[in-house]
Amino acid sequence: MTTLADPVPGGRPGDVERATALSGELAGRGVHGIVLAYVDTAGICRVKTVPTAKLASAAAWGVGMSPVFDTFLANDSIVTTDVLGSPDGDLRLYPDLDHLVELAGQPGWAWAPVDRITQEGERHPGCGRTFLRRTVREAAERHGVTFRAAIEIEWAVSRPPGADGAFVPAVTGPAYGATRQVELSDCSADLLAALARQGVEVDQFHPEYAAGQFELSVAASDPVAAADRSVLVRQTIRAVAGRHGLAVSFAPAVQGQGVGNGGHVHLSAWRDGVNLHAGGDRRHGMRPEAESFVAGVLGHLPALTPVTVPSPAGYLRLRPSQWAGVFTAWGRETREAGLRVVTGTAGHRDEAANLEVKPVDLAANPYLALGCLIAAGLDGLASGALLPEEITGDPARLDAEEAAARGVRRLPVSLREAIEEFRAGGPLRAALGPVLADAVIAVRQGEIDAVAGLDDDQVAAAYRWKY
Repeated sequence: MTTLADPVPGGRPGDVERATALSGELAGRGVHGIVLAYVDTAGICRVKTVPTAKLASAAAWGVGMSPVFDTFLANDSIVTTDVLGSPDGDLRLYPDLDHLVELAGQPGWAWAPVDRITQEGERHPGCGRTFLRRTVREAAERHGVTFRAAIEIEWAVSRPPGADGAFVPAVTGPAYGATRQVELSDCSADLLAALARQGVEVDQFHPEYAAGQFELSVAASDPVAAADRSVLVRQTIRAVAGRHGLAVSFAPAVQGQGVGNGGHVHLSAWRDGVNLHAGGDRRHGMRPEAESFVAGVLGHLPALTPVTVPSPAGYLRLRPSQWAGVFTAWGRETREAGLRVVTGTAGHRDEAANLEVKPVDLAANPYLALGCLIAAGLDGLASGALLPEEITGDPARLDAEEAAARGVRRLPVSLREAIEEFRAGGPLRAALGPVLADAVIAVRQGEIDAVAGLDDDQVAAAYRWKY
């Protein structure tokens, strides 16, 4: 007779015993249910939940969910590829118990990211978390390189939307202003307290530029944990804001015009505990491996955009002279370049130096975005790529001849252009594998078709409350 002590392949040894103990501890603290979360190709966090008493069963056998969600659009329409999008089949969601946390912003609930496994116990080729973990592992095995990553979170705070779905800023103070911080003081304090109880180390939290906009930065961690944390932090922000009668949007553009919400990625490569972005003899202290890694990301930046900016609304944000990083250029602390080299403060550079990737927003699946960024960088590292001349100031001010001489080009201005760049980006598609790469193309094309004929304001409205 089969018991929970004999789990099918897909779980990890010891998980059933751990889950049994955890469920008892959580139940004793008043936790009634577990949120099992993953992010689909469109960048939407999808969930299933189980009662706390069923955590051991989930660890043993997983929880069923159709693979059709790999080809869901943000509006819940479904597209298809050669292997995805049909009503057939099933996957099992296995909670990662190492990252299970009690949700301080949702009393009575805990949360865990999941790995998606087939019924035969194999890794699902469309699982973004599996893709990121594999990419990180291969970097360590082939190049002896590990990574630290963090994803910035920007969001807009609104009064609850009415039937028209309008965005009404919940604060009135100016950008970065003390007035705005005071206006959201109680909610912000509760948010910081909730994140601290969940073990999330917050580095900064402040009012941002756009109406009702705030930004939160968290400490760097390994890439899989960084992606998990990005999902968890957004879940917490949304929950805490809701308890204060507020609505939040992480959409790249809540209005058709103006500055949108980014999700800038900070990424650094390390070897044997040494930060390769500091202490070297290349520009701004980079070591040769770090320069080649940065050059690889820069070279693939146009092809990366449908992964890092996957929604039509994202291209309302990707406009010149708005600090969105819409050019294939790099510079030290240059916030208009696509890549910003961060050296950190003197005396702290060995720890703080990193690469910031600007053309990223929170419609992106963080697992796919980080995995593709790392794959692009590793392509440069493998070839010993060199960085071109750096830029200062706003690259939009370069004339066409000077831009061409420096290799500076505008990133795609639409999702349609971005997909064409991705189709030509062989190394990225190879890194993703055919199942995931085809899903990216199909879902992006579906999003394009879904907003055909809409103006900028209508596109922003279509995605305003999806993220």
